[in-house]
Amino acid sequence: MDVVGGSEQGMMQSKTSREMGNRRALRDIKNLLGAQRNPYVVTKKGLTDSKINLDDQNPALGARRPITRRFAATLANQSQAQYQDSKENYQQIGNDREHAAAIQPDVSLSSVDTSTDLDFDFHNSSIGLLLPMSDEMDSSDLEEVEMEESVVDSMPDIDSCDHDDPLAVVDYVDDIYRLYRKTEDESCVDPNYMSKQFDINEKMRAILIDWLIEVHYKFELMEETLFLTINIIDRFLESETVVRKKLQLVGITALFLACKYEEVSVPVVEDLILISDKAYTRTEVLEMEKLIAGTLHFNMSIPTPCVFMKRFLKAAESDRKLELLSYFIIELSLVEYKMLKFCPSLLAAAAIYTAQCALKGQEEWTKTCELHTAYSKSQLLECSMLMVDFHLKAATGKLTGVHRKYSTFKYGCAARTEAAIFLLGTNP
Repeated sequence: MDVVGGSEQGMMQSKTSREMGNRRALRDIKNLLGAQRNPYVVTKKGLTDSKINLDDQNPALGARRPITRRFAATLANQSQAQYQDSKENYQQIGNDREHAAAIQPDVSLSSVDTSTDLDFDFHNSSIGLLLPMSDEMDSSDLEEVEMEESVVDSMPDIDSCDHDDPLAVVDYVDDIYRLYRKTEDESCVDPNYMSKQFDINEKMRAILIDWLIEVHYKFELMEETLFLTINIIDRFLESETVVRKKLQLVGITALFLACKYEEVSVPVVEDLILISDKAYTRTEVLEMEKLIAGTLHFNMSIPTPCVFMKRFLKAAESDRKLELLSYFIIELSLVEYKMLKFCPSLLAAAAIYTAQCALKGQEEWTKTCELHTAYSKSQLLECSMLMVDFHLKAATGKLTGVHRKYSTFKYGCAARTEAAIFLLGTNP
């Protein structure tokens, strides 16, 4: 057994030798911890040691004092003084002992700018990044920080009542609306797209949307469904030319798609055919559905004015009356082709601002509203003046679907509220 074991051991050693080739085994390179070190070499570790030694000599500086220019200069002076003392000591040793040459440094440090090296290392090494803020911060900076904190603290927390509601997603609701603001341009269309259509015009679009608002009301659908329906129509008409006899087909199919995206209970195709007075067949509806979805690349996840309305009404501390009047005003704007030049967030903010002015009888826009909407009164005024004009004319003309809807008790008779006429005399 010993012979066999010895043979196996020899074979393993031979195999190891072949794998290593000509490489030599590691040996001691004399890097033992605690080995004598040249006291004049300036390194990052040396900086750390200098800092610790200085703190030990002067405890008043503290163990974690921030690295400021004044503190760095102090370290430089202390190091220079220690260098001079050490140099004198070594010269004395050289006079007394014959082996002083072994202790003297190989390179003369008379030409080394110690303060420059220290300053560079402190500002460029990762050590300085871990230290706390400087005690010598300018008073103006402190005043500015305190002022910003006081402004934020003075604003009411509009989500305080929803902290226990998991559906309110209070922890990241600000991030959600920040994303909406970045992506709302995707829901906007060219405000002059109707010039590309050869068989339909702005008035036909207004008739279609006024009719769809009534259909939406009869079907008792969600508000999000109405806004998404109109957005689908505009984005499709911007990309595809449509003849007038197919415009209503586009409308009911857009409503069908929006219901699939927003609603729990979706109307069946037969219901849509029935409300269009059987002008289209089931096959035509399904074919148009595929055409619209393909044209829009199946993108239904876009921020409409409705998503901003919910957040901005919360910032305005709205009651039921303000909420209904705001939705009445913005639905009047949905019918108007000229309002396509405004982005969804601006439309929502302007509708709430116009409703507040109508209810209060004076201009009303708080700092909280301005903070959460990111719009000032001057930025909303142009859009708001148009909305006041729509409010005044809502009960007249042929397109009165929105006015009839908001004249019911279900919607608080919001349409009967006096318009904020005084805004029309304001300079935009």
